[in-house]
Amino acid sequence: MALQPPTEHTMSGRLDGVRILIVDDDPDILESIEVALQAEGAETMTVADGNAAVAACQSEEPPDVVVLDMMLPKRSGFLVLEKIKGHEDSPLVVMVTANEGKRHQAYAESLGVDSYLLKPVPLSQLVEVIDDLLSKQEAEEGADEEE
Repeated sequence: MALQPPTEHTMSGRLDGVRILIVDDDPDILESIEVALQAEGAETMTVADGNAAVAACQSEEPPDVVVLDMMLPKRSGFLVLEKIKGHEDSPLVVMVTANEGKRHQAYAESLGVDSYLLKPVPLSQLVEVIDDLLSKQEAEEGADEEE
């Protein structure tokens, strides 16, 4: 479960040095998201169930961003969200799901999800959303420091 450092050829990505946890029970999806994020310089970690996701977020080196599937074994994406959001140092969370229900999206938003994307998500769009969220977060932190 250790974070993989970016390889030499990926040192100038938009996500350089960003720790991203990818949570999905489909190994193909995990791998494709991981490859796309690493290509942008991210340090990635992958887990396949909700309990492992919560444990990773509560570890010594929690992720900056969590890419979270909704339908997971052991603990649903909603229950993971409840556990990891709402703290001062909560990671950004991008929920990725095949469920198109508006109620699910509204519930995820009520729990503090930062972005909600429907599968299949183009990997370029996922990278763009993460990059935008990080930029917004940096701008907000900069504004907080000036007050």
